[in-house]
Amino acid sequence: LHNVMMSFGHDEYMYRVLVGNDSKLPKEALYMVRFHSFYPWHTGGDYDYLCNDEDREMIKWVREFNKFDLYSKADSLPDPNKLKPYYQSLIDKYLPAVMRW
Repeated sequence: LHNVMMSFGHDEYMYRVLVGNDSKLPKEALYMVRFHSFYPWHTGGDYDYLCNDEDREMIKWVREFNKFDLYSKADSLPDPNKLKPYYQSLIDKYLPAVMRW
């Protein structure tokens, strides 16, 4: 999919922010961010003829991420103060302290 011109939305923006800030996220995570909204590809099985071997390997990670995306919301809101230490530790591990947006 590297040679495909995708529409520029929140997925591509966040992908470029992560790459542009030299995040330490693994390639699988970057694929999840970049392509999780490309449903015809990862859910519909379309556009395989545009894929290379790396895309075909990474699709399983995009599908795994999708289980926790759009339709995984809970009825009650979590307590942000309880969640912050966990998510802050991930931010500290994978992202620089100051980012360019």
